[in-house]
Amino acid sequence: MLSSSQQQRAARSYVLSALAARGIGVDDDAGQAFMARFDAQFPRLFELFATLYGDHDRCLDHLADLIALALTSWRDRPEDLKALDAAREAQPDWFQSNKMLGAFCYVDRYAGDLQGLKKHVPYLNELGITYLHLMPLFDCPKENSDGGYAVSSYREVRSDLGTMADLRALATELRESGISLVVDFVFNHTSNEHMWAQKAAAGDPDYSDYYWIFEDRRMPDAFERTVREVFPDDHPGAFIQMEDGRWIWSTFHSFQWDLNYSNPAVFCAMAGEMLALANQGVDLIRMDAVAFIWKRLGTPCESLPEAHLLLRAFNAVCRMAAPSLLFKSEAIVHPDEVVSYIDPEECPISYNPLLMALSWEALATRKVELLDQAIRRRQPINGDCAWVNYVRSHDDIGWTFADEDAAELDIMGFDHRRFLNAFYTNQFDGSFARGVPFQFNPRTGDCRVCGTTASLTGVEAGDAGGIDRMLLLYGIAFSAGGIPLLSLGDEVGQLNDHGYASRAGQAKDTRWVGRPFRPDALYDQRHDPDTDAGRIFAGMQRLIAARQAAPGLAGNAIEGFDTGNPHVLGYLRRGGGQEVCVLANFADQPQEIHADRFIATAPRLTDLISGEAYHVRTGVTLAAHQIVWLADQGAT
Repeated sequence: MLSSSQQQRAARSYVLSALAARGIGVDDDAGQAFMARFDAQFPRLFELFATLYGDHDRCLDHLADLIALALTSWRDRPEDLKALDAAREAQPDWFQSNKMLGAFCYVDRYAGDLQGLKKHVPYLNELGITYLHLMPLFDCPKENSDGGYAVSSYREVRSDLGTMADLRALATELRESGISLVVDFVFNHTSNEHMWAQKAAAGDPDYSDYYWIFEDRRMPDAFERTVREVFPDDHPGAFIQMEDGRWIWSTFHSFQWDLNYSNPAVFCAMAGEMLALANQGVDLIRMDAVAFIWKRLGTPCESLPEAHLLLRAFNAVCRMAAPSLLFKSEAIVHPDEVVSYIDPEECPISYNPLLMALSWEALATRKVELLDQAIRRRQPINGDCAWVNYVRSHDDIGWTFADEDAAELDIMGFDHRRFLNAFYTNQFDGSFARGVPFQFNPRTGDCRVCGTTASLTGVEAGDAGGIDRMLLLYGIAFSAGGIPLLSLGDEVGQLNDHGYASRAGQAKDTRWVGRPFRPDALYDQRHDPDTDAGRIFAGMQRLIAARQAAPGLAGNAIEGFDTGNPHVLGYLRRGGGQEVCVLANFADQPQEIHADRFIATAPRLTDLISGEAYHVRTGVTLAAHQIVWLADQGAT
């Protein structure tokens, strides 16, 4: 039996011979540069590929196809992107800077189209944005497309938004302005209008193997014994019936057909789509629905070990052909599973759904115990990775805390989620929130919550504390480590868009309430201190400026800080010779933090946001919903 190293050498020889047989040489400068990366990554890629596909009778042929694809992509990669690759490799922690500030928007709703978005680049620079996530913009079904997450082509922009040439031009302008471009890579499924899906529907055996398709209900019934319903409003279970009577796996909507990654041809095909995006100038890709990408009978088919192997294999391919491309994971699952994807060899960047959800939880309860527990227990991650901390996403708020964590604090998870849903959908007496339920399940009473930040914090309701609540939540997202993410429009207090209910393709999806069009009138008011928009914008500018000037907020290192007050969250951030103590009051009344909590600090600390000095040895009093970032005035 060959040893592992012998198997690798044999596989390497086989792959290089296959390249030569296809007339693909590696003797020129581009080929030699690729070979240096190939030699560094191939042992890892081979082990992963063999683990995933070693039982496949054409495993090495598929591996050779994959390497040929990567080499061709590297040859096609523009020189300016190869220069970026070299710069990012020389400074691999570039995304850890305290000057990083992310934003996201829907192109059509914010700017009309890609060319229109270019006109907003000066404003993004003025705001301090360094990372721009454009929500799904690739070809998709015209009406029912799950907000663009049903992709019909990964190589064509939606016609109403422009062309791939427009996307390349925008990526170049953003890069020259110091802004990294982020797009979604929807790799768990395609739309039923994708070319592969159309061929599968027509009975093509090769493309039928790209999906999970069965002739009858025997296997679907077996899988569904252990697989949960994700969108019960759309269809029961995980399968839907095709027009020809066969059954196909559709985890999400009936028009989103799950890809079959147990077929190595699917991995190779999707690697090609990924590298094509990278060569358009995309800097980061959001790996959509990472938990669902591998299926195995008798399991929940979520967060299986092979899902991690797939991510590592995709990562190894990119290190060969697009070295600067980074993955960001999207996993709205148990907190332990979320953290499992955060790894330099998988996804070095990840959304932080727990911090987001529990910040809203604390705002509703006025107590910080769950949020404090999460920061101490689950916020620390690998120092080479980064959270993306957000106040709200393009979708909904799901209460993703672990029931066992809540039980430690004598909180019943099921009951608490029902309270939070009622509170944020204005079904609880005294609520300031004006959210809308999404995917209400009458059997369980469960749902998720949609709405803009301003509508959920009380601005829409005219509540006097609404603006302060907004700034409190963003003050946490901006200071808790990693990359803060702003929903463009929030900085001027955009409100819910109830007009979605009258639009084709949106009326049945309440998430559209939180995806308003660019609020031009509010932007016009952003410098007027007598308006809500002006007050919110000024507060956001203070947070951004304070973060950019605070080296202590770089990176992810974080420690809990016991405030001794159930309404006040505290944590410490350290970096660049500076220590920052963050204190956040979630109560509706002023709260005091006693002097004995500051024995280990300097006697006089300055709030980096307001510039106000605090003599902490006499204690600190915070106004309702106030957040401070306290640092020694002498620290740099």
